[in-house]
Amino acid sequence: MTILRAGSTVEYVVTWLEMTERPGWPWPAPPAGMEGALLRADDPPVWYFRAMYDAVGQDYDWTDLHATPEEELRTWLHDPDVAMYTLMGHGWPHGFFVLDWRTKDVCELAYFGLVPQVIGRGLGQWLLRTAILTGWSHEGVTRMTVNTNTLDHPRALANYQKHGFVVIGRETRSRTLARDRDPSRIPD
Repeated sequence: MTILRAGSTVEYVVTWLEMTERPGWPWPAPPAGMEGALLRADDPPVWYFRAMYDAVGQDYDWTDLHATPEEELRTWLHDPDVAMYTLMGHGWPHGFFVLDWRTKDVCELAYFGLVPQVIGRGLGQWLLRTAILTGWSHEGVTRMTVNTNTLDHPRALANYQKHGFVVIGRETRSRTLARDRDPSRIPD
């Protein structure tokens, strides 16, 4: 696979998805052998969010928030209608998700992902189902949204669709890569 160098311009497709009914499945049991906990971060510091954002998104060009001022991120993270959850295992973070209920009747799954070292261990389905049900458990939610793009993990779109999200829009965009992108580093 070809390494795309920082400074290269790439085209990618953003896909927006929604879910208009709470899924009928029950709260998922943690995967067999999982040792850890899902913790809600109360008023997380910006550095912590950025650390998780970078740890999960390092291979997918998650760089958009690097230019966002710290105070803007702090205000968002500390909003009572925004919640960040971290999956901890063996003393270190395995993944995270952020739910945003600031729009009336809508829960946006704003961020979701696992660090590369734990992909393929069966944690993703459990974490996504837990994120979805947590989003729907907020009073008044009638719709849940998420977006992904072709720079994300190759299974991201199919995984969201498998869990009940339906595509509502697509747009082709281009961007300049902030760092080298090595597709061989992306775990299956």
